[in-house]
Amino acid sequence: MNPSAPAPAAQAVLTPIPALSDNYIWMVQKNGHALVVDPGEPGPVEALLRDGPILEAILITHHHGDHVGGVRALQQRTGARVYGPRHENIPVRDVALSEGDTVDLPGTGLRFQVLDIPGHTAGHIAYAGLLDPGRPVVFCGDTLFAAGCGRLFEGTPAQMSDSLDKLARLAPDTLVCCAHEYTESNIRWALRVEPDNAALRRRAQDVARLRARGMPTVPSTIGLERETNPFLRAGRAEVRAAAEGHARSVLDTPQAVFASLRQWKNDFK
Repeated sequence: MNPSAPAPAAQAVLTPIPALSDNYIWMVQKNGHALVVDPGEPGPVEALLRDGPILEAILITHHHGDHVGGVRALQQRTGARVYGPRHENIPVRDVALSEGDTVDLPGTGLRFQVLDIPGHTAGHIAYAGLLDPGRPVVFCGDTLFAAGCGRLFEGTPAQMSDSLDKLARLAPDTLVCCAHEYTESNIRWALRVEPDNAALRRRAQDVARLRARGMPTVPSTIGLERETNPFLRAGRAEVRAAAEGHARSVLDTPQAVFASLRQWKNDFK
């Protein structure tokens, strides 16, 4: 080994932190510094910061309480800078963001591009970037879930469909860091839509094994979502046929198929 050679760059550590009943707060640690995404409560984050990394940034995707409930306490304790959507009311927000903005995070060397992804809320944003070279990631809050998507509290089906299409255009190996552990129930519904989807059946088995061991089912990848998530597959003939069968009507656009799928999922038990 050459003693004068530079030390290899530290790899980013990505951690889904369980919070509340079924939320995940995402933490990224690199070079002794950290950021968190959507801290719905402060305690689980504070536990990892003891004798650990310096919290430099808090990234918020939207204004719901289970995503911002810990922001004020963490900001007061650490002095971390708070980033959030420009068009939503975020506690102690230091930097307002919308699509086209770039977030450079001190200490970590990380950079994220901001995407507008309305639908779940009117001003919802995502953060897309690289954890390390060749390791893309997107923090998408409650817009895209593993095998599902968020409910439409403030936006329209057309907005949500467009937002999901935007996320689906990211590289297939992009890690999808969503904010809830909904995967098992989402897959049960997805199998109603596409019972013959072999990739979805394999995913169901993988998810069952993970949950039996108490392990997270996320992050997913964009490629896996394209293969198994009905909401990203509204343009496929088999998904359209299933949605039309459930709605008992002709659905002549992908947006109409999406709206039917979302209502089907809303009613699914």
